[in-house]
Amino acid sequence: MRELAQRVADALPPVVEEVVLTGSVSRGVEDELSDIEMLVVTTEQLELAACFEHARAAGLVELDTWGAQDTPARKVFGYREGVPVELVWWSREHAEASVDAFVAAEALANGVALRTVGLLAKWQEQLAEYPDELASQRIEEAALTWGGFAPAGILTLTRPGERLALVERIVDDAARVMKIVYAVNRVWQPTNKRLASRAAGLGVKPDRLAERIEDALSELDSRLALLTMTELQLDTVALAPTGPNVDRSRRWLAAVASLLR
Repeated sequence: MRELAQRVADALPPVVEEVVLTGSVSRGVEDELSDIEMLVVTTEQLELAACFEHARAAGLVELDTWGAQDTPARKVFGYREGVPVELVWWSREHAEASVDAFVAAEALANGVALRTVGLLAKWQEQLAEYPDELASQRIEEAALTWGGFAPAGILTLTRPGERLALVERIVDDAARVMKIVYAVNRVWQPTNKRLASRAAGLGVKPDRLAERIEDALSELDSRLALLTMTELQLDTVALAPTGPNVDRSRRWLAAVASLLR
């Protein structure tokens, strides 16, 4: 798949300055379900139609797009030699602004240059340090929803027929847990795919992090599912530095856990 990605990159026109292989293929962990993901950086903003034409000229067929269409990113999906390929097109201006804002930081930090004018190396040097103030900001943002209302309010999710609301809450809480854990470790956050293997490499984390998230999501007893997630949240904020939202969440989560027990 790496070689196929290189052939696609080589076939793109001169307006393309940088091609960065991202996703599982860039990390060498792809399997039979994986696709090829690439960031394509151009000298100027291209219209979607032009991106389609360049993708077609690079050998992609059955072209399509996805996601919001009113953003600077242009997204083209297709197949080459039967392998699914995703091309995300950014102008150089948009790419530079995105790196400054830490957008797609994890993908770029682990990306592999298939065509380069030196941009990826510069971006990876910029992303080599995870700023302390950014970590604090992300931790406080993640803890924002854990408190501010009566702890007993969480029990409304244990009513019969509230499975969707319960699962929505657990998924949101799990995402916030992971945001805190990655920030505490000063590691750029990836997607939640392959969570167990990614979490295994983190030095600071609650015990059985990935397993407890799975347990909460699969538990059919609503009260026990909430308790499992709440105890994980408590263990997570115990690892976080003090802050208004974190301090409030510690008190509130402890009260919720007591009610659920």
